[in-house]
Amino acid sequence: MRRIFLLASVVLSMAVSAQTKQDLKDSLEVLKEQIEFAPDSADLHLKKAGVNVQLGQWEYAKFEYDIVLKHEPNNLAALFYRAYVNMRMRRYTFARADYERLLAIVPGNYGAQLGLAVLNQREGRNTDAIDILNRMTSDFPDSAEVYAARADIEKSMEMYELAELDYAEAMKRDEDNSDYILQRADVLIKMGRKREAKSFLDILVRVGVPKASLREYYAKCRNK
Repeated sequence: MRRIFLLASVVLSMAVSAQTKQDLKDSLEVLKEQIEFAPDSADLHLKKAGVNVQLGQWEYAKFEYDIVLKHEPNNLAALFYRAYVNMRMRRYTFARADYERLLAIVPGNYGAQLGLAVLNQREGRNTDAIDILNRMTSDFPDSAEVYAARADIEKSMEMYELAELDYAEAMKRDEDNSDYILQRADVLIKMGRKREAKSFLDILVRVGVPKASLREYYAKCRNK
């Protein structure tokens, strides 16, 4: 699964420009100085952790979230983002504990449920992941992200008809999302519905996606 914390075509701003990275590093230095004067400020630790995350400094981010949660065990932001950081570091047991803790405090929390679904998928627990997402389609019927997340798992399990239906539902709620359009086209290709797939590729080109970047998909649409 690529979403929530990660779509296939989206990389967490590690691809930021050198200038942006420098700005983040400058912010980090300012926050360090502020923390020296206010070491018990959860807000400052959370801000610093956020910058660490943007720079891909997972261990440093986790350290900051640990500090916050030591003093505020029920801090929702720290629990959620520490779970995310633990997932990035493949510390899945710890990520699960944080998501479950968050859900114990706020049952039905959207982000925690979705994160737990992603975690289940990464650990090969696809049935558990789909069970969560099935509930979420009822609880959050307007969420394109939930349908797309379920489609991702169905696609990985080669349940292409179900995946195509879920990508279609995601597109109803977010029709301009290029990733949903591309994934739906790819599933249609796998199902042999190449004319339909090409029509979605053409949509991507019309909205500005370089046709050269879709060459592989167009080739599959031509192949018999």
